[in-house]
Amino acid sequence: MPSHPPQNLIVATTGASGCLFLKHFLLAVERDQRVETVNFVASDSALRVMAEELNLRGRSNLVGRILGKSARKIHHQANADIGANIASGSYPADAMVVIPCSVGTLARIANGIAAHLIERAADVCLKEKRPLVLCVRETPLNKIHIRNMYRAADAGATVFPLIPAFYNRSASLDVMAREFANRVLAHIGLPQPDAYRWKG
Repeated sequence: MPSHPPQNLIVATTGASGCLFLKHFLLAVERDQRVETVNFVASDSALRVMAEELNLRGRSNLVGRILGKSARKIHHQANADIGANIASGSYPADAMVVIPCSVGTLARIANGIAAHLIERAADVCLKEKRPLVLCVRETPLNKIHIRNMYRAADAGATVFPLIPAFYNRSASLDVMAREFANRVLAHIGLPQPDAYRWKG
């Protein structure tokens, strides 16, 4: 966990099921006053999953449509733009979260293959020793997936599987997704006031 709350975040989403978790993560960082800037990147596969799961098609005003309102601090970057600000180590990003993270994206990050902006930004976080959280979504896992999780973790990433909690007895999928987003945010130094805390 960073020594101070991250103010400049990178949030990426890829072609794994679980767009609802992304939505609640973005809603949380949009309202969190400690966060000043969020650079958001979606892969082409993520756009296809969003079309199926959130009924969102196309790239126009994507963030606004995910949030259901205009974004103040979240800036949409094109995954093809390998020259974007977050592709450089000189850009002062504090942390990066990939939610959900497909095993294909995991594989490229774990093996240093950075042909697109998401993987390049992740590679920058690793080389600059910045927090990188990969919310991997896949089941069952084969040995290639497990080896790539180990490689990513060994390089400095946190593998944070997209597994919701049940002990808080969430009343809806939205509550479940929001609580998972809260757990990820707490991990990077942004604990949320509405997060569920186990009391024993």
